[in-house]
Amino acid sequence: MKTAVLTDTNSGITVAEGEKLGIYVLPMPVIVQDHCYLEGVDITNEQLYKAMISDQEVSSSQPSPGEVMALWDRVFKDGYDEIVYIPMSSGLSGSCHSAAQLAEDYDGKVYVVDNHRISVTLMESVLDGKALAKQGKSACEIKKILEEQSYQASIYVAVDSLKYLKKSGRITASAAAIANMFSIKPVLSIQGEKLDLFAKVRGLKQSEKKMIEALKADLQTRFADVPKERIRIATAGTFEDEEDSRKWQAYVQSAFPEADVYYVPLSCSIACHVGVNAVGVGATVILER
Repeated sequence: MKTAVLTDTNSGITVAEGEKLGIYVLPMPVIVQDHCYLEGVDITNEQLYKAMISDQEVSSSQPSPGEVMALWDRVFKDGYDEIVYIPMSSGLSGSCHSAAQLAEDYDGKVYVVDNHRISVTLMESVLDGKALAKQGKSACEIKKILEEQSYQASIYVAVDSLKYLKKSGRITASAAAIANMFSIKPVLSIQGEKLDLFAKVRGLKQSEKKMIEALKADLQTRFADVPKERIRIATAGTFEDEEDSRKWQAYVQSAFPEADVYYVPLSCSIACHVGVNAVGVGATVILER
């Protein structure tokens, strides 16, 4: 059996990068001023940031059933026998559930993985899936393994502005006003299905320190028995200035000198909710590759 691995751009893997890795990537739609764009196809992160800074209306959207099935059909035409599709967490979007429903019409040839991840942790799942496929694992086996590993990951995100969280209904207007008045920055966490409030900190620099402390605590508790070579630490963000992304990566690298810390921009879909100049850090337990 020839098994294909698919994901969406919420993994942080672009369509072009996917082609190099042998992974199919579905570009996620984002809406700017009522016009729908596809991430990495006709809109870039930088273009989205400019739209947000100029106060244009932006939002995220699910891919249409037609777009999902068109990609699946193309994969089968490319000669694959079965598909492992790893979209963003079902706790953050309905796209995973929608894909699972569509898969029912493919006679057991498409397996949709819900391992409750997004961004850098989802990326590591996709790379694990590709490694398992190379080892000869079936789509059914890959789905089972990845879902069993779902919660072996942590993400922390700090936002510079509460504007977009308020727009998406994740924080009330009054709470946002009070937080902005006192320069309170929420630190959000994803350790499973949903985005949760982890801490409230005054100032973005303190938020960054809080995220480092939280990740260190995870490594000392939840992941204490995991060999260091199986833990990936990554940074992410929605930085206007590329130099800020390098500074954030270097800061996290200094906090975890034993790790090979990398940086991936948060996807356009995520940026629609966290705004510009958000910062993130994550740790993922990977399979042996």
